[in-house]
Amino acid sequence: MKWGKVVVTGGAGFIGSHIVDYIASHFLADEIVVIDNFSSGSLKNVEHHLDKKYFKLVKADLKQYDPSWVDTLKDVDVVFHLAANPEVRVSSIEPRIHFNENIVATFNVLEASRKHDVKMHFFASSSTVYGDAEKIPTPEDHPLKPISVYGASKAACELLYYTYTKLYGFSVAVGRYANIIGYRSNHGVIVDFINKLRRNPQLLEILGDGTQRKSYLHISDAIEATFAIIRYTEKEKGFQVFNIGNEDWVTVKEIADIVVEEMGLRNVEYRFVMVTPDGRGWPGDVKLMLLDITKIKSLTGWRPKLTSKDAVRKTVRELLGKENI
Repeated sequence: MKWGKVVVTGGAGFIGSHIVDYIASHFLADEIVVIDNFSSGSLKNVEHHLDKKYFKLVKADLKQYDPSWVDTLKDVDVVFHLAANPEVRVSSIEPRIHFNENIVATFNVLEASRKHDVKMHFFASSSTVYGDAEKIPTPEDHPLKPISVYGASKAACELLYYTYTKLYGFSVAVGRYANIIGYRSNHGVIVDFINKLRRNPQLLEILGDGTQRKSYLHISDAIEATFAIIRYTEKEKGFQVFNIGNEDWVTVKEIADIVVEEMGLRNVEYRFVMVTPDGRGWPGDVKLMLLDITKIKSLTGWRPKLTSKDAVRKTVRELLGKENI
């Protein structure tokens, strides 16, 4: 697996910047172009690449079909499309954000790729496409019934990718990520808990009843999984969908306990805020989520190295600066 030129949309974001690091450190491409509007990404995530000959940074808004970024797809071998608004909770308040940042931006990336004949893609999807799954662990062939606009936007993008595969001969690796955590993450329950406890070490407000149970995967495992499915798709071609998650899960209260312990706090009061009658964190929050990762294990040989609890603890330590990165 060696490419001449790759594009990473959202490459200054959490997962995107780790993909850039992986490509660079494994010498997988001669040129890496990052396109980002920095709405959720950070220059700090890619600053160590800025003076390198292989690296180019394009600040652009994918919602606008503009030559400033469209023409960067000329002579590109692979597009890693990670640009999106990552805040699931936002979609219950401002659904238009996810329509524009996720669906419109994805359509524009597909059109730019069609124009420049870039047929190999990785698309970062989400476990939220399943909604409240009827089967847990949830396999890839489970019906897509999202309960958030974020999940609906990701499902819509998958359908666009599927259609471009059929019409224009694209090969697409879709990774349905489930709660990816680790250093550089700037949102989510762990970041939220740390920030709240820094403000008030005696009290932790927890959205929902604390019994929400989900799997968590460390970014190091997620990146290895990502490139495992890309290698598979390059060989098999077509539209390939893989769950990317862990084999176990933890509750929100267990995450709170780990954060409190790692911060060295004692006698912290937990205050549960009932946002919905059934104890979800917010309207549209999936309360129980565990993906079936049999497919990726059997077809690529990948499997997670860290359990959900280990991933949570490692992430807390990384974000607190207690662990070398």
